[in-house]
Amino acid sequence: MKPLLLTALGRTISTAPLGRRDDDVEVRRIPVLPTPPAIDLDRPTVVVLDRALLASAGGDLERLRELAGLLALVGIGEAGETEPADDLPVELLTSYVAGDAAVGTVIAALRGAFRHAASLVATRRATGEAEQRARELTELTTIGVALSTERDLSALLELILTQARRITSSDAGSLYLVERDEMGKPKHLRFAMAQNFSLPSLPFSSFTVPIDHASLAGYAASTGEPLVIGDVYLLPDDVSYRQNRSFDDAFGYRTKSMLVLPMKSHRDEIVGVLQLINRKRVFDMRLISDEAVDREVQTYDQRCLEVAGALASQAAVAIENGRLYEDIERLFEGFVTAAVTAIESRDPTTSGHSGRVATMTVGLAEVVDRIADGPYRHVSFSREQLRELRYAGLLHDFGKVGVREQVLVKEKKLYPHDLELIRHRFAYLIQRADLEFERLRADFVLARGRDGYDAMLAQLEAERQRHRRELRCYLDAIVNANEPTIMPEGSFEALYQIRDKTFVDFEGRVRPLLEDHELQYLMIRKGNLDDAERREIESHVTHTFRFLEQIPWTRELRNIPQIAYGHHEKLNGQGYPNALDGSAIPVQTRMMTIADIYDALTATDRPYKRAVPSEHALEILELEAQEGMLDATLLAAFVGARIFEQVPPGIAGDD
Repeated sequence: MKPLLLTALGRTISTAPLGRRDDDVEVRRIPVLPTPPAIDLDRPTVVVLDRALLASAGGDLERLRELAGLLALVGIGEAGETEPADDLPVELLTSYVAGDAAVGTVIAALRGAFRHAASLVATRRATGEAEQRARELTELTTIGVALSTERDLSALLELILTQARRITSSDAGSLYLVERDEMGKPKHLRFAMAQNFSLPSLPFSSFTVPIDHASLAGYAASTGEPLVIGDVYLLPDDVSYRQNRSFDDAFGYRTKSMLVLPMKSHRDEIVGVLQLINRKRVFDMRLISDEAVDREVQTYDQRCLEVAGALASQAAVAIENGRLYEDIERLFEGFVTAAVTAIESRDPTTSGHSGRVATMTVGLAEVVDRIADGPYRHVSFSREQLRELRYAGLLHDFGKVGVREQVLVKEKKLYPHDLELIRHRFAYLIQRADLEFERLRADFVLARGRDGYDAMLAQLEAERQRHRRELRCYLDAIVNANEPTIMPEGSFEALYQIRDKTFVDFEGRVRPLLEDHELQYLMIRKGNLDDAERREIESHVTHTFRFLEQIPWTRELRNIPQIAYGHHEKLNGQGYPNALDGSAIPVQTRMMTIADIYDALTATDRPYKRAVPSEHALEILELEAQEGMLDATLLAAFVGARIFEQVPPGIAGDD
């Protein structure tokens, strides 16, 4: 687009070209000074301000100041008038020339003004892009927070679709969810949610769509590839998919540009399709006619694809998590045959733990059954009792289904979404600093032009880099503190410094750089759980007992709830949940406790701790027996018969 020169009617500035060629600059003569809304903000514009145009403004200096922020003003006087008159606002002018100034002087002044006008356009664009990135980051953060808290699937889908439309400036959109058959294979797509800004009161009716190449959503679901379409009415003949126009025909709508994204889980499975329709220049514009569609609708660009793709991934995770909870609910119905699967699907970090505990507990019972002397010489186990003990071992952690999944699988001190939110917070602050940098730079140019600009820019850049380094230093300290370990007192100094730092969020509220709950997690001294989380983990024992009590066990299996209930009790009364002493703890439970502790120490599948070698684990068990926590006689039988070797090597291994 050519730069624009605006002059008063009847005034000729110069016959010399302002650019390299005569037609490089468009010259337009105007009767009155333009108003700010009439200025094309994407076009470098210069106004030659003489007495006629100044008079047309009626002395409205506020209007002139607003114009000076949008374009360049060049003052021109009468012949021989080398100094501007008193009523001419000199501080708003890029330059001033006399009416009879030499051609070279006039051309130089105008070219300088065009450079200034171009810098204003560039600054506006940079500021606009920075503000857009900040808005996108804010909306992505909002969605991330909502995904971590919202459990209502319908509300979650509506939030995702609303934000996806807003961040891509889409007029409409829809969500499809994959429904599976009894074998877990994809069956079809379910039309689950729709929004249309231009037609807000549309009735909603769910339906199914085949997962094939015939429809846009079906194609994305079957191939796993996104579709970016400029005009769905002009699809090439060589593509298999077609747009169903029945909606457009029924409601007088015109679907044009579309972005169709498969929603993939972390296992790369398609859980649904996000479909965005008619990207608009202005989000709040209603598309009430075909002419409005042709004028306002744009093709989705790479930035839209990236941002909407991120939202689609978040949507897939949220949907998958919601369905996981529903799956666990269904597993309860088939508890007897699917109990162990339910336990380990809830807590994948202890995969195989229940089976190993059951194997070692039954193995120890078989050894005790053969003991001919000592305190257990009269103890024996029937086939049914061994079966009962095996089931108790398999189900001893079943109560973990009552503990929040995020606590069960927690690897660090912070939850992944907490750390991600902190990272977004720091990224927001960096973006904000960049935006402030651009604002200060633009303000300087507007106020003082190029005079001192380079020195000021270097100073601003140095401050921006210092701020970035400080934020990165703080973030590194947070990431380091997030690792589970036993920390010395001085290791919290960096966190104490960060605790006192604040920032102003996008709503204008003063917020701490670290929220109280985040600081609380980071200052956990040992391990990765705080007191509340540890109590929640420990509550799985009570949950187990309550769950198992509800099952109508046969007489041969009636002791399963009581055996499993006490597997964290200690003989000296220091266990949980009931602090029982030795006389109240059944022998079956004592054996299970030894097997449970050994497996917890040696298992390699716990992400929050390292496995210890078998011999070291046995030393720890011996120490607990000496302190009166474990049954020394049963432990001796466990070690003597090398019961731990009955589980597969390398799982509860020797190294």
